[in-house]
Amino acid sequence: MKIKSVNLETVCGITSAIPVNTLPEFAFAGKSNVGKSSLINALVQRKALARTSSEPGKTQTINFYNVNEAFYLVDLPGYGYTKSGRETAAKWGQMVERYLHQSEQLKIIFLLIDIRHEPGANDKQMYDWIVYQGFKPVIIATKLDKIKRSVVEKHKKMLRTGLGMGAEDILIPFSATTKQGLEDIYALLA
Repeated sequence: MKIKSVNLETVCGITSAIPVNTLPEFAFAGKSNVGKSSLINALVQRKALARTSSEPGKTQTINFYNVNEAFYLVDLPGYGYTKSGRETAAKWGQMVERYLHQSEQLKIIFLLIDIRHEPGANDKQMYDWIVYQGFKPVIIATKLDKIKRSVVEKHKKMLRTGLGMGAEDILIPFSATTKQGLEDIYALLA
């Protein structure tokens, strides 16, 4: 995919109104520090458009990136552990829920899960909630470069089983370092 232009167009905080967009939206959800910002940077072919950090909970807003004046990549705050505390995390959760309910242009929710570990309770809860809302989440199994090639299929099966995915549900292993899986994600965006 040729990226001609990308800009951070809208930032929504806890009290912000969700924008009413006319272009398709593709949202990225996942635990804090799972690699959402790294994936967005890889997709838009920029090193530091979305801020990355080794500290969980860096993204505290819903960030709308306008790509090629054709669609939005929507970076959602991470769930799970954050240094900001439970009360703030709960408000982020309400903000994300409001977005998922209100967006009329949301086409796909990409749920990012670390391929190295079994899905946690938060991952399963988010997966089930997305399905309950009528979406078929696309699972992006991040940090692919951190495991040996010989165990990839075993870990994919572990994620599918842990989430209760069907055989037809999409799971894409991805590495922000090697860019493996990027073309598969571009195909879904197209």
